[in-house]
Amino acid sequence: MTLKLDDKYIWDFWHVAQGGEQHLFMLQADRAIGDPNLRHWNVSIGHAVSPDLRHWDYRGTVFGPSAQPAWDDFTTWTGSVIHAEGRYHLFYTGTCRAENGLRQRIGHATADSLDGPFTRVGDGLALDLDERFYEEHAEGRWHDRALRDPWVLPHRIDGMYHMFFTARRNDGPKYERGVIGHAVSPDLVHWEATAPVYEGGHYGQLEVPQVFERGGQWFCTFCNVREHWSEAQRARLDGGVSGTHYLVADHPLGPWRPAEGFLDGDVPCKRYAGKILHDPLTGADCLMAFLDTGADGAFVGQISDPIPLRLEHGRYRRDDFSALE
Repeated sequence: MTLKLDDKYIWDFWHVAQGGEQHLFMLQADRAIGDPNLRHWNVSIGHAVSPDLRHWDYRGTVFGPSAQPAWDDFTTWTGSVIHAEGRYHLFYTGTCRAENGLRQRIGHATADSLDGPFTRVGDGLALDLDERFYEEHAEGRWHDRALRDPWVLPHRIDGMYHMFFTARRNDGPKYERGVIGHAVSPDLVHWEATAPVYEGGHYGQLEVPQVFERGGQWFCTFCNVREHWSEAQRARLDGGVSGTHYLVADHPLGPWRPAEGFLDGDVPCKRYAGKILHDPLTGADCLMAFLDTGADGAFVGQISDPIPLRLEHGRYRRDDFSALE
């Protein structure tokens, strides 16, 4: 059965497998707000646990915006959780009321258990925008400052931890500026931004990245809506779709490029912010995403059951779907 909460909308999520349990952290907002479009501004982070990605035990809220005026006192959005340096580390997206939520930054909190509580490291701020590489918010450029959705690898590469995130570069056409940003840290606390690992040219933004390796090939899932595709991408795929796709590379630091076709997309968007996970029941990879637009045209706000995937010649395909070519 899908992960559904009667009193909450749930959407973007991230995952940790530990000791035979599947832990999901997800964005949530009370359905009492009425309009689901308001969920982004009434958000906290929830936690659910499952033995099989199908039957869920909701554990409640584990993190949320600062109760005091701060850089993250408005929203705490999508991130990732890893176990390293003897603790669990939550990296998340924050915005503040003083800036009307327009400027995103990346935060850091830790806990001794996946059940929390997660406590901010210092004031929580881990990474701010570096204008040498990434676009600052300005009227007429983009609707916000994109610096969000941090995905941190749990192991060092060349002595450093690596963070990947949603961002936009400083130049180029509006719908070609979307990049996968990159930062490094020796200790998970002190971070320095570097040039993007995927330099863009295809989309206005690539949301909710997930970076992982299978059989020597690296993958970076992302999601976006077709309105944010470049003209060339939309022309190549019959106007485009909205949903989840992925980049491929031979090394986590790139160069990255979009895989052919599009993994899971529809018009209107049915599923969004997908992750590719190991299915403990089948032993194979699967796709999970939040359910976006329902048959009645309304926002659904729950998380799908696993959708089987095939990995052939370094490319994923849904078992019930042939990707657009």
